[in-house]
Amino acid sequence: MKKKTKVLFVSQEISPYMDPSHMSTICRQLPQGMQERGKEIRVFMPRFGCINERRNQLHEVIRLSGMNLIINDTDHPLIIKVASIQAARMQVYFIDNEEFFQRKTILSDKKGALHKDNDERSMFFCRGVLETVKKLGWAPDVIHCHGWFTHLIPFFMKTIFKDDPVFANTKVVLSLYDEEFKDSLDADFNKKLKTGTVSEEQVKPYAEPNYINLNKAAINLADGIILGSENINPDIISFIDKSNKPLLAYQSKEEYQNAYSKFYDEIVEEVNVLAE
Repeated sequence: MKKKTKVLFVSQEISPYMDPSHMSTICRQLPQGMQERGKEIRVFMPRFGCINERRNQLHEVIRLSGMNLIINDTDHPLIIKVASIQAARMQVYFIDNEEFFQRKTILSDKKGALHKDNDERSMFFCRGVLETVKKLGWAPDVIHCHGWFTHLIPFFMKTIFKDDPVFANTKVVLSLYDEEFKDSLDADFNKKLKTGTVSEEQVKPYAEPNYINLNKAAINLADGIILGSENINPDIISFIDKSNKPLLAYQSKEEYQNAYSKFYDEIVEEVNVLAE
């Protein structure tokens, strides 16, 4: 009997916890669709301060919380919360931390300027997801990342977690959206990423952490790319074309679930062929 494909969905926004958007709607419907197609799923997002915990019935998962992650030489407690979307029979895990996720704004302040610590918030979130999945002892076949805030997942998979048995056969798929921002993240981003065994060479792509470079770095390290929006920056499209990575073009609302499911299977199949 063929084992169920395990897909880990990591998104910066999921409806109904965030306002409806193209990304939050896809990230609400896609995991349910994959579950209905016989795949095993887990879903993670940040616990942004605008999420109403009482209304959405979030509660802390004590057995998963309690770790500390060191970001920029500072200890930050990792808190894991969970909520259920009853109609979908689906749980959503939330990565929380008082310093990073208590503010009511999401990625930018009320004037539209990016939060100065978005680099550290993204590092904490992506590391937190992988540490929690490891603690669950649940080995995903595919990690599907949605939104630039999740783009460090492939970086951590190729550095800190590269020898971890839980992720030995895991492939990373990146969905790209039309969510461009103009400013850059903190100028010391690459220095903050250079911890432990991470080399100077590995953090070079983050020396100028603007939107285009963050995407290029993630594309370089991912195993497959999906165009989640119709209009993606042409510079990024050109970079994808040159990368020769498996690519799934933008799919219509009617077609994307089946197309994504098939794309996962093809990427997982590739792993199995290489393993034989």
